[in-house]
Amino acid sequence: MKNPLSLLDQVVSDLDRVLSADGFGTLSDADRMDVLRVAGDAFRRIEAVIVETTASAESGFSDQCGCRNMNELLQRVLRVDAPGAARVVKAADLVHRDVELTSGAPLPARWPALREAMRDGTIGIAGLLAATGPIDRAGVRIGLADRLRADAELAHQARGYALALAGVDADVDVDADAWVAEPVEGSDPAETTVSDYVAPPATPEDLKQFAQLVAMYLDPDGSAPSAAEASQVRSFTVGRLRNGTYPVRGNLLPEVYAQLQLLFDAQLNPKTAGPTDMGVQFRPSDEIDGAGDGGSGGVEDPFNSDPRNVIDPRTRPQKQHDALASALGIAARHEDMPSLGGAAPTLVVHVDAKDFAEDDRWATIPGIDTPVSATVASHTACTGTVQRVLFDEGRIIGISVTDRVFTVHQRRAIVLRDKECLIPGCHVPASWCEIHHVIEHARGGPTHTDNGVPLCWHHHRTLDTSGWEIRTVNGIPQIRGPGWWDPAQQWRTPRPTLSTLTHV
Repeated sequence: MKNPLSLLDQVVSDLDRVLSADGFGTLSDADRMDVLRVAGDAFRRIEAVIVETTASAESGFSDQCGCRNMNELLQRVLRVDAPGAARVVKAADLVHRDVELTSGAPLPARWPALREAMRDGTIGIAGLLAATGPIDRAGVRIGLADRLRADAELAHQARGYALALAGVDADVDVDADAWVAEPVEGSDPAETTVSDYVAPPATPEDLKQFAQLVAMYLDPDGSAPSAAEASQVRSFTVGRLRNGTYPVRGNLLPEVYAQLQLLFDAQLNPKTAGPTDMGVQFRPSDEIDGAGDGGSGGVEDPFNSDPRNVIDPRTRPQKQHDALASALGIAARHEDMPSLGGAAPTLVVHVDAKDFAEDDRWATIPGIDTPVSATVASHTACTGTVQRVLFDEGRIIGISVTDRVFTVHQRRAIVLRDKECLIPGCHVPASWCEIHHVIEHARGGPTHTDNGVPLCWHHHRTLDTSGWEIRTVNGIPQIRGPGWWDPAQQWRTPRPTLSTLTHV
């Protein structure tokens, strides 16, 4: 067996001869495609060589070479930037093989099937990271056996095969009986082999999307921890003036990011006249009628004031993120917002019918890379900027319609009646709020002013878990808070009171 170094030297010499020939300009379109295809095969194999070499390096290798870590070493040797080196290091960790302590024999890699797919040139670094990322993000919620099942499925998907995930066991060899794709047209089913089920190899983007589906299949109850973790790190901050601009930083929740992208698409659509003045104004809370005195007409209500900020524990960046989410909703439904496809920029949430009633299941939003909690579908179904679509085994069985959304006239009446977010201590103006069905439409609740109350973006999405309860009595909203807020657990009429309304 030849030394790998001498073989690679020969590859470099051959590539030098290809480049020195300088005949690319005379290639036909067919030849140019063939050159790109073969170059891609070579490129992925070169990446596999780099990853395998990095994965085989022992601890302290970078120190012996005079570098602080493997990232610096790869930057210098491969002449790549830090992110490129980091991708190599991460890929090497995925295919690294530990050694059995007693015998010294190499153990299987964490992703053995994908490792082989990389070694045979099916995928490169981008494909490996795309295939493993969604499942690794699920962490401990996906066990070893399920991860190996996913590994086999993803490797065959990368090659263009299609496996029935539920029918593939990690400890058995995959044969033709496990395939669910249709064989090549004209082939004899009695003589069908695995090669007859080949489809075009998957791109990294294809693998990422498929890996997300696999993660959802293996972890159907995993959205709640992910959603809770995401909610804790959401933020939106504006830095100090620098070079005439204010830097913006933050972490947007998936549905907020998707809504923002829709607004960008509408504004930047070349078929529109471009950005317009949407007329949205933001005023300090002390300029809003009733905000300074708790909205109670000058009468201090201890249950509606929040001097210690115990009702709303959000950090300032979190509040700013939620304010941005509210602003996006206002902008999306504004009459001057440019349209997409003849309609206002509408955020569509996809959720299976069987998962809609389960808050800890998954939903998807076009335009974002990861699934979201099914609670997004139920929370956003009340607003006029979001459309809800129910699926059952791929069939559309329900689409939100206009009678589920409060009309402009109903919304104005509710805003006039309630003035602010219904949760005591929260002074977000009702005009910025979403209108919530007190009795959900899916449970027979009417889209009527007697059944609608304003809730800010944050309180609308945390209503099911925060301990706050809402009802209406003769068209008047009432609220009952958690025990720490009101030990008596009484139903109370939040501001503004009826006496306040008489002075409007």
